[in-house]
Amino acid sequence: MRRVWKSDLTRTKPKTLIPVFPNITRATHTRTPLQGPLNIASLIGLFADKHPESEELRGKASLLRDELVGSSDDAGKVVRVLEEKGETFFRTYSNGSAFVELLKQLSSWPSLALQVLNWRRKQTDNSIPMTSEEYAKGISFAGRTKNIDLAVQLFTEAANKHIKTASTYNALMGAYMCNGYAEKCQALFRDLKSAASCSPTIVTYNILISVFGRLMLIDHMEATFREIQHLDLSPNLSTYNNLLAGYVTGWMWNKVEDLIRMMKENNVQPDINTHLLMLRGYAHSGNLQKMEETYDKVKCHVNDTEIPLIRAMICAYCRSSITDRIQKISALMKLIPENEYRPWLNVLLIKLYAQEDWVEEMDNSINEAFEHRTCVTTIRVMRSIIATYFRCNAVDRLASFVKRAERGGWHLCRSLYHCKMVMYASQKRLEEMESVLNEMEDSNFCRTKKTFWILYKAYSTWDQRHKVEQVRGLMCKNGYGDPCDVLPS
Repeated sequence: MRRVWKSDLTRTKPKTLIPVFPNITRATHTRTPLQGPLNIASLIGLFADKHPESEELRGKASLLRDELVGSSDDAGKVVRVLEEKGETFFRTYSNGSAFVELLKQLSSWPSLALQVLNWRRKQTDNSIPMTSEEYAKGISFAGRTKNIDLAVQLFTEAANKHIKTASTYNALMGAYMCNGYAEKCQALFRDLKSAASCSPTIVTYNILISVFGRLMLIDHMEATFREIQHLDLSPNLSTYNNLLAGYVTGWMWNKVEDLIRMMKENNVQPDINTHLLMLRGYAHSGNLQKMEETYDKVKCHVNDTEIPLIRAMICAYCRSSITDRIQKISALMKLIPENEYRPWLNVLLIKLYAQEDWVEEMDNSINEAFEHRTCVTTIRVMRSIIATYFRCNAVDRLASFVKRAERGGWHLCRSLYHCKMVMYASQKRLEEMESVLNEMEDSNFCRTKKTFWILYKAYSTWDQRHKVEQVRGLMCKNGYGDPCDVLPS
């Protein structure tokens, strides 16, 4: 696949370094909530030209916002508030800055913002025409609510009014990007490059870098960055953050380090998004030292709002071999709320505690799994649990676990029952050992040569001669040979 993309790059005209892709296929990968700084929330206000807003303007917009939020349950009340107080407010600022500021303050209520936008669109016949910044805000909100049809409608409406600016193009490209329409985003970029009234900005290229990064098309992402340099556009922090997000998504750790060095050389100061991306990258790559250094810089923010990153750090410690990994994992687990339970993390901790022979902690994690009806289907995890109970001589805990696993639909294996038999035999609990044979039959596990060898060794150890002879006879009958002649392997 990569060779095909490179061949496209070689055919590109010198002044257009970004290749044209008629069909961009999304790469299959798992994304985490923190992919990069260009998420849907950050689209609001990103594409419009910024006007210096006075404290008075922000104060008035804040008062109107509060009234609208208080009336949001009743669409009629929202319209009345806008007619009584909004219209005069918007007329005072004919450049559209009042409406843009109001939409900015309604970013936490996207549905309400769209109601306000629809009202504003209906007023344009008898009021001040909408500006490109207002349309850009509206397109961004439509993208945020996953209403792509409305976003396209707003863009078309603005174009029909001869309001085609980089802001409206960028807003629609951002809406496409955040909703997974990479091909449409690419097509819109080509349209912008051919437009006579406007041209791509650094924000445009930042969006394109983010699109390619999300698809793990690293060659195209880097080609986009070279185009920025070729056009003498100044990369900003968002540019570097989006590049970093692409490298982290593609697990290209050397490129991550190179980019961080480039930022330092260019005196680009990282922000919170940069540190969060670095933290995720170091966690995935297992670079614990740098992970911990980065975590110290953003600990308060991560502990409060970035639960997925805490889970990524826990996974990093689970894969490591440091001596105090369990203590560090326990400290991080305390930061995860109960409603953030993840079955895969629960099973990972069961396996970890089993490897370390921490029986109490393993049992607690197993209990948590049963409470959440998590079903373990991996034979490797089951054998880790069995081995821990065996090494710790906890046969009663094992017996209880087996019963719950049978009821809970966990992956059962013959080793569960053989381990119980060996442990019962070691404590001379021969009747309970024999009862395990019935449990095996109930779970559709037939007796094997190993089963008979366990019985033979148990009866021989405790001088049960009559039963020893019985087992010898059964072994010969089933073709397993005479245990007196064959040593166990």
